[in-house]
Amino acid sequence: MIDEKGILFVLSGPSGVGKGTVRKELFKYKTDLKYSISMTTRDIRAGETDGVDYFYKTKQEFESLVEQNQLLEYAQYVNNYYGTPRAYVEETLASGHDVFLEIEVQGALQVKENFPEGVFIFLFPPSLEELKNRIVYRGTESTELVRNRLKEARNEIKLMDAYDYVVVNDQVDHAVGKIQSIIQSEHLKRERIARQYKKILEDEIS
Repeated sequence: MIDEKGILFVLSGPSGVGKGTVRKELFKYKTDLKYSISMTTRDIRAGETDGVDYFYKTKQEFESLVEQNQLLEYAQYVNNYYGTPRAYVEETLASGHDVFLEIEVQGALQVKENFPEGVFIFLFPPSLEELKNRIVYRGTESTELVRNRLKEARNEIKLMDAYDYVVVNDQVDHAVGKIQSIIQSEHLKRERIARQYKKILEDEIS
């Protein structure tokens, strides 16, 4: 039997492109994927469970993990830290499960620096006009904030070269189908298969 290690898949793209919607739809079909659980220093809320919703840490514990390079990425929002724990990702991959991380562009670039063997997927809007419509449709953004988000989106799109794949989110089911194809093709790459079979041959010879 082939002892296959899992693959880290990172889905990223500008705010409003639909990362969360695509990820939720993907998980309806691809049930063997493990979602990357984030770590935070914010207080646990009613109904949440440590190790399910988040890994909850004190600021001192979190900062200690940063110093030890135990986070693949992290950021600070409203006086609280949020990040992706390296140990959870590596242990889950070692157990043979793929890990899926949905994250903003700057966080994805941090992950690539710390875990370059991951597979990075950029979710692209059909057009900037469509992206603007999606942000406006939320009804939670002021005109000035919409303008700032679109400006930031343009800057993030320029970083697309850092990714392995680009998926246009024209329709959610189409985008999900393309991501499923990426996952399948990554597992069929010659170098992954070759490593596995070389190990089998070595075991048989020994």
